[in-house]
Amino acid sequence: MYRPELPTERRNRRRGPIRSLIPYLGPAFMVSVGYMDPGNWGTNIAAGSRFGYTLLWVLLMSNLMALLLQTMAAKLGLITGRTLAGMCRDQFSPVVNWFLWIIAEIAMMATDLAEFLGASLGFTILFGWPLLFSGVVTAVVVFGILSLYKFGFRYVELTIASMVAIIALAYVVQLFIAPPEWAGVARGVLIPHLSNSDALMVAIGMLGATVMPHNLYLHSGLVQARQPVERTGRRHRSGLRDLHTRKLFRLAVLDSLSAMNGAWLVNSAMVIVAASAFHFHNPPIPVESITVAHQTLGDLFHGTSQFVFGFALLMAGISSSATGTLAGQIVYEGFMHRRMNVFLRRFITMAPAITVLVLMQFLPGRISDVDVLVWSQVCLSFALPFAIIPLVLFTQRKDLMREHRNLPLTNVLAWISTAIVVGLNLYLLWGFFAG
Repeated sequence: MYRPELPTERRNRRRGPIRSLIPYLGPAFMVSVGYMDPGNWGTNIAAGSRFGYTLLWVLLMSNLMALLLQTMAAKLGLITGRTLAGMCRDQFSPVVNWFLWIIAEIAMMATDLAEFLGASLGFTILFGWPLLFSGVVTAVVVFGILSLYKFGFRYVELTIASMVAIIALAYVVQLFIAPPEWAGVARGVLIPHLSNSDALMVAIGMLGATVMPHNLYLHSGLVQARQPVERTGRRHRSGLRDLHTRKLFRLAVLDSLSAMNGAWLVNSAMVIVAASAFHFHNPPIPVESITVAHQTLGDLFHGTSQFVFGFALLMAGISSSATGTLAGQIVYEGFMHRRMNVFLRRFITMAPAITVLVLMQFLPGRISDVDVLVWSQVCLSFALPFAIIPLVLFTQRKDLMREHRNLPLTNVLAWISTAIVVGLNLYLLWGFFAG
C-alpha cells in the first residue's frame, strides 16, 4: 500500500532538474513525523523546564545517530527491494522471525499509544472535550487521512508533510512569544553537559524518544516507491543494479537530510521554548506534563501561545498516528508475508490506546499522561535493539548489498551508534525498574 506511482524518466526530463526531484522526496518526511510525536514533546518539555538549554547537545547527537540509521534503512529498501521486516523473514529462522515480529508489534502499539494520546490531548486542550470523546474524533480523523490512499499515496504524503510544516511554523511562532537567550542556546548545542543523574535520565529519555524502531521499518518500506515507472508500467525489478542506482540513493540521502534536520530543529525549538518559558522564569517552573505546560503557557503569556501549542500537539499526534499505522502494516506484511486491510491495522494498534483513554476518563487522577508516555518509551527502549542490530548486520553484508554495502567507516559509526543506543536504553530500563 506504500507504493505511489512516479513519473517516467522521459517525463522527468521534460519537467526540469528541480521539479523532477519533487516526486522522489517524501519518505523521510513521513518518517520525520515520528521524531516529533507526543513522546518527544514530553521529554523535550521536561528537559527544557528542568535543565534549561544544557541538554540541547543530546538532540544533536540523537539526530546524527538517527540520520545514519534512517539512511541505512532507506539503502536496505532500495538495494534489496525488501523491507527490514521482510529481510528479517528471509534471513532468520521461523522462531527468531516470530520473536522479532512480536517485539515489533509491541513497539507499534506502544508508539501508537503515545501518538493517539497526544492527538486526543490536543482536541481536549483546544475544545475542552472529554478525553474519551477526543479519542473517538482522533480515530475518525486518522481513518480519514488513511482513506486518501484510494486517490493515490502521494495525497497521504502531502497531507502528512503539511502537518509537519504546521508543527514547525507553530514553534517558530512560540520562539517569538518566548524569546530565548541565543548565546545560551549555542552553548547548549555545542558543549555537552550533564549536571546530575536526573539530567542523565532525561537525556536517555530524549535519545529513546528520538531513535524509534518503527521508523526504521517504515523507511525501508516507503523508500521502495521511489523506483521510477517506465512505459511498460513495471518497476525496475533489478532494484538498484541499473542506471538509477546512485541517483536514487543520493535522493534518499537528500530526503533524509532535509527531513531529519528539520525534525531536529523542531525538537530543539521545543526545548528552547520550554527553557525560556519555564526554567528561566523567576522562580523556575518545573513542568513534567503536557497539559500543565499548556496551562502554564497561558498563565505566563496569553491565549495565542496556548492555542498554538495545542494545535501543534494535535497535528503531531494525528500525523504520527497515521504513519504509525503504515509502519504497523509494513511490519506485518514483511514478517508474516500477508496483507492486512489498513483500517483493520488501524483498529488493532488503536485498541490499547482506546483502553488507556477509557481508564483515564473514568479513573481521573489515577493515570497521568506523563505515566503513559513514560511506559510507552520504556516499551520502545526494549524493542529498539531488535530493529537496529538486524539493520546494521544486513547493510554490512556484501551478498545482500553488493557494491552498496556499508563502507568500513560507516560500519564503525553504525556499531558505535548501536552500542550507545542499546547501552543507554538498557540503562534506562534498569533505572526504571530499579526505582
